[in-house]
This record gives sequence, structure tokens and C-alpha cells, in this order.
Amino acid sequence: MSDDAIDPQTLHPDRFIDSDHPDVLAFALEHAAGLPPRESAVALYYAVRDGFRYSPWNVAFERSAFRASALLRREPRQGHCIDKALLLAAVCRARQIPARLHFANVRNHVGTAQLEARLGSDLLVYHGYVELYLDGRWVAATPAFNRELCDRLGVVPLEFDGRNDSIFQAYDRAAGRFMEYVTDHGSHNTLPFDAMIAEWRRHYPRIAAEGWPSPPSGDRLS
Repeated sequence: MSDDAIDPQTLHPDRFIDSDHPDVLAFALEHAAGLPPRESAVALYYAVRDGFRYSPWNVAFERSAFRASALLRREPRQGHCIDKALLLAAVCRARQIPARLHFANVRNHVGTAQLEARLGSDLLVYHGYVELYLDGRWVAATPAFNRELCDRLGVVPLEFDGRNDSIFQAYDRAAGRFMEYVTDHGSHNTLPFDAMIAEWRRHYPRIAAEGWPSPPSGDRLS
């Protein structure tokens, strides 16, 4: 990613990335106490990636539903990509690591048939990941897909070393296409809630009237 000047907002809490919340501060301290920035970012990445299962079902249309600290109190411990991106951004800001969000529309070719049928599209709109400012440059980190899920789907988990972008698994272990990025919505210092909801309503007409679909019984992504 290209080097950018650091916007002070990427270090400060806001309504979605509530890095000053006691639960966020405690989580950051538990997993990264005493570590320098890059090692802290890596430790927090894995704590978020594997500490919370990925589920694309628990999605709401209220601003209050999108808050980093909310994921820490959720039972069972699972969330969608935006939940996990908000949390990673928050715990990194809590450790004084500049963090921002990045969004894109992606086409996911593995394990989403039931969700796609209910959404009426094979696009996952506003898939979210995080950009962290480490060693003088922005580096991408995608904590969405936990190791357990990747093993179940036959996909190599995304690793993160704090030096190289970690964005997506292009292929599964059998060299079949897994995920492709279709539309880039760019970097944002916080969640662009209104733009995200507008894009969901445009791409998923059914949910404008019915809301986000509930998980079917036995869905393997839940």
C-alpha cells in the first residue's frame, strides 16, 4: 500500500471504533502487553482472527449494532468481517497503532451458497479489513476468516507478519478460485455507515424489505 501521512483520527476512538472502552483496553492489554508495535499488531491480529468465529449472518441495519466493544460481549463469540475489522482496529488504536478500515465488494466462491441464495447475489458487498501503520507504511490485515473455518473449507488461513499485506485467499488448497475483489471502496478512518447501508440496499433488494437473512439450520459458516 502507498505511504500516507497519518491522520490523527486513526489513533482516536469514535462511535464505531471505541478503542477507549474498558473491554477493548483489557483485550489489547491481555494479548499485546509489553510488545513493540509490529509484534503487538501481529499478536492482536491472531487474537481477533481466531478468537471469534466468522459468521456472515448476524448483520443489522442500526448504527448501534456496529461497535468494536460489542463483539467482545457477544455469545457465542462470532462475528462478520466488519465486526472483526472494527475490533482489530480498536485494539490496535488502544495500543497506539494507527488503524483505519478498508472496504471492497468481493465474490466468494466457497461455502456461501446458502447466503447467496438468500441475498440474491454472489457478491459480498462491503467486505471489510484493516490497515495498520507499521514501520512507516500502511499494511493491510484481514482477520475475518478464523483458522477453524479455513480448515473446514480447505483454504489456507491468511497469515499476517506486520510487514506484508494480508488481504485474501485467492485460491483454495486444491487451486480452485476462492475469493476475488470486484469493487474497491477505499480506506476510511471510521465505518462509512450510510454508504455501506445504501450499497447493501442497492445490491440486495430483498433485504430492504425483509432485513438481513437469518442462518439456516446447520449452515457451515455459522
